[in-house]
Amino acid sequence: MLDLSNPSLAASRPAGAASPVVAIVGATGAVGVELLKCLEARGFPLGALRLLASARSAGRTLPFRGRDIVIEELTEASFAGVDLALFSAGSGISKRYAPIAVAAGAVVVDNSSAFRMDPAVPLVVPEVNGAALAQHRGILANPNCVAAIATVALAPLHRAHPIRRLSLATYQAASGAGAAAMEELRASTAAYLRGEPYAPTVLPHPYAFNLFSHNADIDPASGYNGEELKVVAETRRILDAPGLPIGITCVRVPVLRAHAMAINIEFDAVVTPEEARERLAAAPGLRLVDDRSANHFPMPSEASGRDEVLVGRIRTDIGDPSGRTLALFVVGDQLLKGAALNAVQIAEALRA
Repeated sequence: MLDLSNPSLAASRPAGAASPVVAIVGATGAVGVELLKCLEARGFPLGALRLLASARSAGRTLPFRGRDIVIEELTEASFAGVDLALFSAGSGISKRYAPIAVAAGAVVVDNSSAFRMDPAVPLVVPEVNGAALAQHRGILANPNCVAAIATVALAPLHRAHPIRRLSLATYQAASGAGAAAMEELRASTAAYLRGEPYAPTVLPHPYAFNLFSHNADIDPASGYNGEELKVVAETRRILDAPGLPIGITCVRVPVLRAHAMAINIEFDAVVTPEEARERLAAAPGLRLVDDRSANHFPMPSEASGRDEVLVGRIRTDIGDPSGRTLALFVVGDQLLKGAALNAVQIAEALRA
């Protein structure tokens, strides 16, 4: 555990804020590393920081604010004295250890799917439904990456004109499958360019110069995969629109990080592209990228490493003669707004 209470670090704390003890569970994973970077970049107030992971990672170090923090093995005793626990280690770990953390006095922000559909656990995107934070009983859920990114763009429009139907096609980066998938994309691409064979071990299909249906398990009854069903259920919950019809196809593409999605939105009334641009340009957490003359619209290369969700390609859907449907393109960094950043924003909102 790193003690951050010395005067040399005091300047990074917001004035008048208490300094909680924070733990990151799953600190060595792709999202765990981004959680650490977000806490540092945003000057989150810390009295102490604990990095927790499996026994095989214990003893390694990760840098934070100019120091190296030793990673500790996650055990049932890890949460003594912890005020805030940021979980990013999979649903099994969350189901086992999150209640233990809460019993020890911590508030948990969980990045897994373990609690997202639990009616007693708020599912929160702060720009969209931050008021739900007040209902927590010790655990808050961080949404699926697609749902988090999409709802940042959908909410400003939905508040003005209720959405009647959504249709989404996603183009999801390797980052959504973790650090190992990102490395497989790098390695398989290098092998492909050398003309060498490469047998995938992380994802089920060749990744270099290829794309395929999202690798989550298929529900035999509906034909939709688990990722698609998560996005449907969570988007409805975040927007507080339980009966909203949503059609979706999720695809894995050979991009390292930042998920993209094409979204068609049917409203209860005619909404012009001009009105949509104005509302989206003024909304928190969004950056408008919609330059028709230069054919410049949101791209993963420009969204990677950015806090904002990029939105553009805003146009009337010519497939709906009523004029009530808009088409747009949204891109957001899955490791940031789709995961780590949203979790830290939840933690910030809890302290506001």
